[in-house]
Amino acid sequence: MPIDYDKLLALKIPEAEHTYTDKDTILYALGVGLGHDPLDAKQLDFVYEKNLKALPTYAAMLGYPGFWIRELPTGIDWVRLVNGEQGVTLHKPIAATGTVIGRARVTEVIDKGEGKGALVYSERTVFDKATGDLIATVTQTTFCRADGGFGGPPREQPPAHKLPERAPDLVCDLGTRPEQAAIYRLTGDRNPLHVDPEVAKTAGFPRPIFHGLGTFGVVGHALLRAVCDYDPARVKSFAGRFSAPVFPGETIRTEFWRDGDVVSFRASALERNVMVMTNGRAEVG
Repeated sequence: MPIDYDKLLALKIPEAEHTYTDKDTILYALGVGLGHDPLDAKQLDFVYEKNLKALPTYAAMLGYPGFWIRELPTGIDWVRLVNGEQGVTLHKPIAATGTVIGRARVTEVIDKGEGKGALVYSERTVFDKATGDLIATVTQTTFCRADGGFGGPPREQPPAHKLPERAPDLVCDLGTRPEQAAIYRLTGDRNPLHVDPEVAKTAGFPRPIFHGLGTFGVVGHALLRAVCDYDPARVKSFAGRFSAPVFPGETIRTEFWRDGDVVSFRASALERNVMVMTNGRAEVG
């Protein structure tokens, strides 16, 4: 069943109620590499319940409606999809524990053409259940590699954020661990692409790849470390485009350009000299 543009835009994604504990907040931080240095007191605040803080990129996990592309009648070949772009806007700091409501919807679908894939844009608003306060807005672009040519109406892809043409102001290298995808998937995304070698091979990869949202979290950690002195309240928004997968065990190098409150960034897998995230834009306080 191919993608039906009108049906996908009208798709009703069930509202998600999500209660998370300190264990969930800590597991996410471990999944994106916090705690590698047990003597780093600033990282400790994200992996130890004593003065626990939530990472800003944890917003991308809150109120998650599950693997709706596979579970609902979308017409998408879910085995071949990858995360194309991700963004979070923080309307208030994320509490270390709580119960939230997530409301997701498809906002646009772009047919890139036969053999070129399709782009599915979605948005999720995350609310505090107790107060009704809006906590975060999460945006995502899913690149459906096998679903182009369904005949959708002409649509232009939004322009990407342009990086400055000067040397970066800051550089931050963060390593990933060989088992990091196996840890990260326990935070909610259990797509077998990230743990099962046979599924990865079917999808065209030589071995399981790290989650796009995992890479998003590692690069978000780099922003927190290099720009914000580990103060999560300073991060107002964070978004970027994925350009290649990361293989667990690789080092992610993130380069930053500061222009007032706007921080541009890109990230590469150092060992392969391959850009894995680009056109990044963050706003900090």
